[in-house]
Amino acid sequence: MALPPGISHDSGYVCKLKKALYGFKQAPHAWFEKFSIVISSLGFVSSSHDFALFIKCTDAGRIILSLYVDDMIITGNDIDGISVLKTELARRFEMKDLGYFRYFLVIEVAYSPRGYFLSQSKYVADILERARLTDNKTVDTPIEVNVRYSSSDGLPLIDPTLYRTIVGSLVYLTITRPDIAYVVHVVSQFVASPTIIHWAAVLRILRYLRGTVFQSFLLLSTSSLELRAYSDADHGSDPTNRKFVTGFCIFLGDSLISWKSKKQSIVSQSSTEAEYRAMTSTTKEIVWLRWLFADMRVSFSHPTPMYCDNQSSIQIAHNSVFHERTKHIEIDCHLTRHHLKHGIIAFPFVHSSLQIADFFIKAHSISRFHFLVGKLSILVAAAS
Repeated sequence: MALPPGISHDSGYVCKLKKALYGFKQAPHAWFEKFSIVISSLGFVSSSHDFALFIKCTDAGRIILSLYVDDMIITGNDIDGISVLKTELARRFEMKDLGYFRYFLVIEVAYSPRGYFLSQSKYVADILERARLTDNKTVDTPIEVNVRYSSSDGLPLIDPTLYRTIVGSLVYLTITRPDIAYVVHVVSQFVASPTIIHWAAVLRILRYLRGTVFQSFLLLSTSSLELRAYSDADHGSDPTNRKFVTGFCIFLGDSLISWKSKKQSIVSQSSTEAEYRAMTSTTKEIVWLRWLFADMRVSFSHPTPMYCDNQSSIQIAHNSVFHERTKHIEIDCHLTRHHLKHGIIAFPFVHSSLQIADFFIKAHSISRFHFLVGKLSILVAAAS
């Protein structure tokens, strides 16, 4: 760094910093190290599965602190302990107590007897303004049924900057909008060289968001502390490389807490293999969540059911003998079967019409789309 004006120094000398200044690469690491030392001295323990999650168990209950850079959420059932914690943190750091949890990282939080409502309505409005839409049209679904996109569709955009900006914003929006997770996964594949066809797909997403600006994601206060998961895969619908898409969603009671829509890393040779790879991804997420809940002193007495609509993949999971048709997915089989054998997961069959993870792997008709949205504890609210 350059020395401030007016300070004399010999040629060849540099500054020796006593603190990591804001904006330096080392600053985040130095801040987290400092905060970890302070919070540990107050009796908190970092979670082994999320290092930004700190937990303290007391005689009155437990206190949980989640840290994101220099913003934090503090919760728990030890009210007096939380007050002491705030006092200690204010003594060690310059901080501001914003009161009850209302707004965090552009996520709006509202309370009711039913539970917690999460939304990003202001963020959606900002995206729409940034995109400079010239009409007020709305659509019922974020993507057309049976549409297929490839990198060679249409003419390249002259300036792809806006496309990349909007898609990047949409990726963050999926934190509270699982209803656009699949289509955002689709348009994200073309950020390197988008075309006018891909931009038209983004505009459809924006028109869908315009009609559902105030849609909320509900975390029910009456949910039981039991995990259940749904796992699915499409059927090689990508015309470019024929890779399958993994889709899963995991519920805590009736509240959706985790979901994914992602293209698989390699080409599967059958739908059974693709389904099994999706089951493996879901298994990893289930195991991580169970570990994370264990850090918060929440245990599960029963295996987590993972609902799958493919009988062949379920049979492979239960079958201890490999044969030629399954040898190439042996590693995935071993991982999934290990957790099945140890009672971490179970594989009940679900009919395809009730497979909720189907929402994250393909486009749907209007009626099917709204049916699945209702299963995800999403409150559909039209823009006013």
